Amino acid sequence: MKRHRLSTRLWHWLNLLCVVVLFMSGLTISNAHRYLYWGQWGFMPEQAWLAVPRFPDWMTIPGYYSLAVAREWHILMAWPFALGLLLMWIAMLANRHFKRDIATATDEWKPRNVKRDVVEHLKLNFDHGEGKYNFLQKLAYGLVFGVFLPMMIFSGIAISPGMEPTFGWLVDLLGGRQSARSLHFIFAFAIAGFFVVHVLLVMLAGPIHQIRDMITGGKADET
Repeated sequence: MKRHRLSTRLWHWLNLLCVVVLFMSGLTISNAHRYLYWGQWGFMPEQAWLAVPRFPDWMTIPGYYSLAVAREWHILMAWPFALGLLLMWIAMLANRHFKRDIATATDEWKPRNVKRDVVEHLKLNFDHGEGKYNFLQKLAYGLVFGVFLPMMIFSGIAISPGMEPTFGWLVDLLGGRQSARSLHFIFAFAIAGFFVVHVLLVMLAGPIHQIRDMITGGKADET
């Protein structure tokens, strides 16, 4: 048996490509108007709840300011990003990966168990716990799969030009077009934060071993 199923490995690398391109092209789009608002409307800096800094060209796609080109890259990656997540959820439910490896048990939420998990992480012991993942890993993956990534898709649909006639209900559900844009920005940086922490923990846990397993699948008895 493999530590990581083929569906997980394919989605992992496809999602990495999509998230990187979406994030970097999104920074160019952010540079076009650096203010975030709540509600349906917002145009002036004094109406904004946050003034976003201008991101340098080396962080953006393309490597120069072009709103049109950035939107083309953003839309190009949005489709495989959304469809990939949908297929991954179908696979996780079908093969019971979510229920078996990611869903948390009631006992894991007890304060003493949460404290123990935090202490073990501070000791850089990531292999504690009975299952494939420990509590903090389950919590992080659950938030990413169940909240961060879906909210990126829903808020992205809500702010996409031409989508409002069909998905006006989604715009209203998210509190208005400007609220959806603010949520899109918040969850984008939440995913970026997870990405940084994820890479750091992989480096601490042994990058060669971890990357090899995500390519080949690894062996189940190595978890």
